[in-house]
Amino acid sequence: MSDEPQQRPWRTLLVEPARPDWVVRRPDAHWWVVATVCVGAFMGQLDASIVTVAFPTLQDSFGTSLGAVEWVALSYLLVLVAIVAAVGRLADMVGRKLLYTYGFVVFAAASLACGLAPSLTALVGFRVLQAVGAAMLQANSVALIATSVPTANLGRAIGIQGAAQALGLALGPSVGGLLIGLGGWRLIFLVNVPAGIIGVVSAWLILPRSRHLAPRTRFDWAGLALFMPGVAALLAALSLGREAGFASPVIVTLFVVAVLALGGFVVQERRVAAPMVDLGLFRRASFSAGIASGFLSYAVLFGTLFVVPFLLEQGYGETTGVAGLVLTVLPAALGLTAPLAGRAADRFGARPLTVSGMVVTAGGLAAAAVWHGSTGALAVELAVIGVGQGLFTSPNNAAIMASAPRHQSGSAGGLLNMTRGVGTAMGVALAGLVLGLGAAAGGPGLAAGSVVRGFSTTCLMLAALALVAAVVAALSGSGGEHRATETA
Repeated sequence: MSDEPQQRPWRTLLVEPARPDWVVRRPDAHWWVVATVCVGAFMGQLDASIVTVAFPTLQDSFGTSLGAVEWVALSYLLVLVAIVAAVGRLADMVGRKLLYTYGFVVFAAASLACGLAPSLTALVGFRVLQAVGAAMLQANSVALIATSVPTANLGRAIGIQGAAQALGLALGPSVGGLLIGLGGWRLIFLVNVPAGIIGVVSAWLILPRSRHLAPRTRFDWAGLALFMPGVAALLAALSLGREAGFASPVIVTLFVVAVLALGGFVVQERRVAAPMVDLGLFRRASFSAGIASGFLSYAVLFGTLFVVPFLLEQGYGETTGVAGLVLTVLPAALGLTAPLAGRAADRFGARPLTVSGMVVTAGGLAAAAVWHGSTGALAVELAVIGVGQGLFTSPNNAAIMASAPRHQSGSAGGLLNMTRGVGTAMGVALAGLVLGLGAAAGGPGLAAGSVVRGFSTTCLMLAALALVAAVVAALSGSGGEHRATETA
């Protein structure tokens, strides 16, 4: 007797369902898609920033060193950046809705496991699993918007998604502190569980079935085997080099591994018939310029977020709470500006917004380098930097996604999110290095005056990076041919 009937219920879990008619008939159905994607965008950034405030609590709870506790954050970042491009490629073949929905399942289940973790080793392991779920969400979030929203509204939609990410980033430290105060460190992970359940239900009902999928071919496992250790080694070297010293044998070895593995990856992708990453995407000026300028913008953003607390706490003697509140001004300004910039990009194109955004960012950083005599003045300058980043981010992301063929939207989204991770690590590493060198120029130790001097030097360096990003953005094409939307 055939067991086919018993298999059918399980098979339905691997097939994307059509949306209910009441969703399809709505003229604003594509905005429901944006709202659903924003749940994942918000939670992903909230979870990335919320854990940093828990380091002292985790150190006390497990009785271990701060270096060991930092792997709770580093393991998440390493895995997310290493696999997000591969997940995007897989989604292009098997279905973006499918992987996005199950990304919520994995993320929520891993969050529950993190909240119940009996040891630090177990917590780090569950964070790795959580990063897999986050990669399934992030690789598909922008791709789902790009294939669901009419071209005329694409910039605005991606701007809203960018605002959700900025809001999650801004609220992470304050929400984390509140939850730890209410119920301990486990609560910062358990809070993801109800949000994950809402995300699963919303995605299953509201997201359209995937169209314009890439042909199913054998996955490029050899490319992944080179790419993952290469990116992980690069990210580890950038993240750990600030403390260990970039000339230390371990860090030099990590950089060598990164160069060899990523060089081998490029050779592999050029020779294989169905590559994990189609390097032909980079022959499109709007795509390659968008990725390069986006990388620099993330380095500038997270370099700024890294260096400001040092000025406020060690330079001005402010408390950690005040420093966190002042720092929130930047992502808040970014979040308020991004949707407006996206709407403007729909009318005027991406290039004017991306170039002007990076110029405004450079101006804000230059002002911070020269006029930072008070906490209030610094808050105004951070707001300017946030506005500049908001002007840049959503138009740039929209241009990147519009320049990629429909059947490669997942790959493009994966590369976009990988760029964010590597740019984050690069910005923090450079800012930490320049801050240390600038402070050391004033004499030994981290006295208030030397920290202020190091801050000024770091801001000037970041302003220079922002101007380079503006030049690269100016070289991009207009980006974006007509893109059909997915309706079922």
